Amino acid sequence: MDDLAKCDKMPDWGEISPLSTHNAAYLDQLYERYLEDPASVDPDWCQYFDALSRISGGARDVPRSSISFHRPGPGESMPPADETALSTPQQDYIYAIRQSQVYAYLDACRQHGHLVAACDPLELREILVVPELDYRHHGLSDADLGTEFATQGLGGRSRATLDEIIDMTRAVYCGPLSIEYIHVADTREMHWIRARLEGADYRRSCPAETRRHLLQRLTAAEALERYLHNKYVGQKRFSLEGAEALIPLIDELIHRGGAAGLKEIAIGMAHRGRLNVLVNIMGKAPADLFLEFEGKTAYNGEGSGDVKYHMGFSSNMDTPGGPVHVALAFNPSHLEIVGPVVEGSVRARQERRRDRDGSQVACVLIHGDAAFSGQGVLMETFNMSQSRGYSTKGTLHIVINNQIGFTTSNQKDARSTLYCTDVAKMVNAPILHVNGDDPEAVLAAARIALDYRMEFRKDIVIDLVCYRRHGHSEADEPAVTQPLMYQRIRAHPSTRERYAQRLIDEGVIDAVAPGVMVEDYRAALDAGACVVPYLSRNADIVVHGSVDWRPFVRGDCAVDVDTCVTLETIRDLSAGLGRLPTGFELHPGVARIFDNRRKMAAGAMPFDWGGAEILAYATLVEAGFGVRLSGQDSGRGTFFHRHAIVHCQKDDSNYIPLRNLSDTQGNFLVTNSLLSEEAVLAFEYGYSTTDPKTLVIWEAQFGDFAHNAQVVIDQFIVAGEQKWNRLSGLVMFLPHGYEGQGPEHSSARIERYLQLCAEHNLQVCVPTTPAQIFHLLRRQMLLDCRKPLIVMTPKSLLRHKLAVSSLEDMTQGGFRRVIDDVDLPDPAVVRRIVLCSGKIYYDLLEKRRSDNRSDIALVRIEQLYPFPRAELAGLIEYYRRAREYVWCQEEPKNQGAWYATEHHLREAVGEAPLIYAGRPASAAPAVGYPLLHIKQLCELLDEAFGPTPPRAVSTG
Repeated sequence: MDDLAKCDKMPDWGEISPLSTHNAAYLDQLYERYLEDPASVDPDWCQYFDALSRISGGARDVPRSSISFHRPGPGESMPPADETALSTPQQDYIYAIRQSQVYAYLDACRQHGHLVAACDPLELREILVVPELDYRHHGLSDADLGTEFATQGLGGRSRATLDEIIDMTRAVYCGPLSIEYIHVADTREMHWIRARLEGADYRRSCPAETRRHLLQRLTAAEALERYLHNKYVGQKRFSLEGAEALIPLIDELIHRGGAAGLKEIAIGMAHRGRLNVLVNIMGKAPADLFLEFEGKTAYNGEGSGDVKYHMGFSSNMDTPGGPVHVALAFNPSHLEIVGPVVEGSVRARQERRRDRDGSQVACVLIHGDAAFSGQGVLMETFNMSQSRGYSTKGTLHIVINNQIGFTTSNQKDARSTLYCTDVAKMVNAPILHVNGDDPEAVLAAARIALDYRMEFRKDIVIDLVCYRRHGHSEADEPAVTQPLMYQRIRAHPSTRERYAQRLIDEGVIDAVAPGVMVEDYRAALDAGACVVPYLSRNADIVVHGSVDWRPFVRGDCAVDVDTCVTLETIRDLSAGLGRLPTGFELHPGVARIFDNRRKMAAGAMPFDWGGAEILAYATLVEAGFGVRLSGQDSGRGTFFHRHAIVHCQKDDSNYIPLRNLSDTQGNFLVTNSLLSEEAVLAFEYGYSTTDPKTLVIWEAQFGDFAHNAQVVIDQFIVAGEQKWNRLSGLVMFLPHGYEGQGPEHSSARIERYLQLCAEHNLQVCVPTTPAQIFHLLRRQMLLDCRKPLIVMTPKSLLRHKLAVSSLEDMTQGGFRRVIDDVDLPDPAVVRRIVLCSGKIYYDLLEKRRSDNRSDIALVRIEQLYPFPRAELAGLIEYYRRAREYVWCQEEPKNQGAWYATEHHLREAVGEAPLIYAGRPASAAPAVGYPLLHIKQLCELLDEAFGPTPPRAVSTG
């Protein structure tokens, strides 16, 4: 099929771009076909060519040479001609060619205008030569400047002269605000952006009142920094100077968002400009900030606290649409890691409000330019943005583009892309580049970004191109490494100064007004009270669906709580768990698992791990708690044990029984995460800090893989409560166990978590039976405290013949921190107690039974932190005749629990010998050779049992 056969109808020159500069051949083919058979072309084209044919008095066989269909190439203008000597159809054709050249020019500006835009306030960026942005490149000439052409709605006009079109396109795409959006795949979004940028309202002059408000906000931003600079000389504050436009930008997002229906906004940002945001946006009292600078903040004796530029804050703002709750998240110095944490918090807030379309709660993330392109977690966060389990319906990203990262300003060192924002193109996010020295352009960018997010529920980026007036910190001298940049910065007037002069020149304010604004603001700072004019003074405002954390603040995780359920409850829930839609066909392997679970509930067979875990979730959602489980393969389970999501073998549909137990149940969400540990774990942590009534679980595919998220563990999960008083009940499932799978699929590095334990900040457990995980998960929600729970989950034990529990184990008892020997040896004959945790217990048990060693008692420590001293002491007293104690572990000596628990064990056993039995110290977590793995296991088991006594009593 040739090109002509693809043509539906003749384009409407005034509405769409009919032909590109490369389609002259297309017109030639179309006309030749018309000459051969007029009926073979569309009637609209036929009518057009009929007009051309009247050149010869109505004859259709017009000589081909009498009409020039030559199309000028790039940079070639239309050949001069005496158009008055041409017929009307010939003139129409020439005009059509020129119109298409105008459209080509417009398209080039839309695509490449940002390359020459006036976005850099320092004018340091290399000026690029882009031939496509010259109208002459498309075949137009100066002779066409006065000719009117269709504009595709540019400037709200249907037609304009070429010189007017050039002026308008340069203003729209090459001015202080430019945009990259041609990469956006959705044509509806592209058309919306184009209409918004090119419409009559674009960059319409701001009202005088708005312009004065902008100056007031800039005055607040600058005056605070200068006040702190003079009062607290040399102290770190990570100044906003050079990027003061951030304050009116956030201000506009909050107020326009409130008018659009937002009720909550959560903000994540790093340290640059944070103090300014705290005071001038969030409403933190300057007096409190001054106390922090002076080191006079009261210490209540709890926690460690954190530096002032890591602290969070929340407040309610009055907006045209009503009060908006704004929360600024706490943040460590690890750049960009707060992003997924805030995303998780926003998702929890949305679900709490039943805000399924993101119309009530939004996320704003503020980045640095070097971190935006340099930190991989940002890519992971973008990758989550449209996924089902992690979407927050669009995030507003603001990049404080200082054009330098610490001392790195050369683009060739900082990144491999043209812009620091190019990573956002992976999710087709539009990118607005705006000059930070033009507050009105910044205001326009904020409005476009907010409206786009509310319209399409997708991410959008504002690249606030600015500079950093001081060094990385105020004690740093930046001119050492960037002498020319800082020569220019020191000679450069501030954004406030430039804008104030502009308003004076345009008669909006008088020459005295800027100074008055500065003095008024400084007086407010001296008074120490809140300086935010729109902070809500209504103390009775309660955020819809907010959670009262007070019951969990002083909770004690050391207390016992009743986690039993009745037999009737188990059977009712098991029936619901086994119910499937009519005609739903399970995979045969899954069908067997479901059949077995029915038998477990009936007491016909013992519970395995998967059955007990699913039952625990069922009891919690039926009690009104939520459950959120995510991780790679979490729906099925990496080891084929869970099957929370089942798939129909006939039509590939899926079903989640835990979501269909009753009409009054809590929410259950299980999601197979993207292949990320860092961002996903951070997201789940953020969710858990916002909703204490949901059991939030992150599951590693193998425990080893959690190492990729170490910053989340260290900075948030472990220390969040001590630094920021942020409670979290997050659960981490870390499959752990030495089964000959090599160094990367054996160890969850339990030693790392134990090393991080202090001040009762974590719970670290190694449950070894299905009943233990059942009661442990229920305990996590029923306790009146919220502490992160680290669970070393099994792999081979999921189907181990001995790792089972009875129905009575679920209906009676609870989670046992220490478990006595199941074979109940006679304490009078026990001479050696082997203490252990995890899978190694079953290796020890099988060896003890095969060797008939009744002189040995096997004691499992199921909770390693907080260490169960009292429970262990009770068992040691019970086996008081024992003379030797062994700690047995399958991990190398320098890993596992040995070093972290040895002092607890020695305290428990007193003066008696305490022997280590385990693999020798090793740089790698495990060996890769199967034979060596087995040899090491046999050796450590022999060492744990020691020599057989002369007259050991058989256990029968």
